[in-house]
Amino acid sequence: MKKTVLLSLVFAFQIVVSTAQDVTGILGAFPPELELLKSKMQNKKDTIIAKISFSKGILNGRSIVLAQTGIGKVNAAIATTIMIEHFKPREIVFSGIAGGINPALFPGDIVIGTKVTYHDYGAIEDGGMLYRPTRNPYTMQENPVTFICDSALIQKAISVAPKLKFSKVKRENGSFFPTITKGVIVTGDVFVSSETATQRLRKDLDAAATEMEGAAVAQTCYQQDVPFLIIRSLSDNANSKAGKDMMSFYNIAAENAAILVIAVVGKD
Repeated sequence: MKKTVLLSLVFAFQIVVSTAQDVTGILGAFPPELELLKSKMQNKKDTIIAKISFSKGILNGRSIVLAQTGIGKVNAAIATTIMIEHFKPREIVFSGIAGGINPALFPGDIVIGTKVTYHDYGAIEDGGMLYRPTRNPYTMQENPVTFICDSALIQKAISVAPKLKFSKVKRENGSFFPTITKGVIVTGDVFVSSETATQRLRKDLDAAATEMEGAAVAQTCYQQDVPFLIIRSLSDNANSKAGKDMMSFYNIAAENAAILVIAVVGKD
């Protein structure tokens, strides 16, 4: 009898552990970045934890939890931390828009992050920006300057992208399906709309895109041993036209990023 009870408890514990780990977390900064994802969810259940709204359900056959971080690094870190603490996802994927740094890319194109780093953390010296590593507050050890996205998630994004039906992006010279590429994504608490800044970020960090949340998500995941991937669709080229272009391409960029994320999180 005792043996039967013990085995039942062990089995129940295994189910709880498996369920806790078999969830994918998805984050986005703005409502439009999450609209398509929410509309495709089944059995959606909403809950508010520490003043952040989380939606749990099924997306493309996979159990997920979805949350809006809000803009900026602090908001992103808070939402990511709470998601990891309460839902214990096996992985986290960020879906959203960004400014393009790579001159070969245009609004609507998609960057699958291979590495993520801060472009505003370190020291400003007479010679320019000195990029320094963050530090783990528990171990007091330095983190890497650049956080590496999960290789399995990158590979899945690359493999599923050619099979997807993205929306065409209307530009001044015609309508185009988005170009999908891999690259370095850089993060800072500033909206970049400067040719001088984009040239610096390209030269210093080999950046493909710039945004305001990714590295904070990456650092949180790194310190908590959670695999992650950042996917960004370009709303602009982070130049003097960035504000105007973002208004024009925001929705289509957010939608196409979400289309790729849906496929990435789907069951293998």
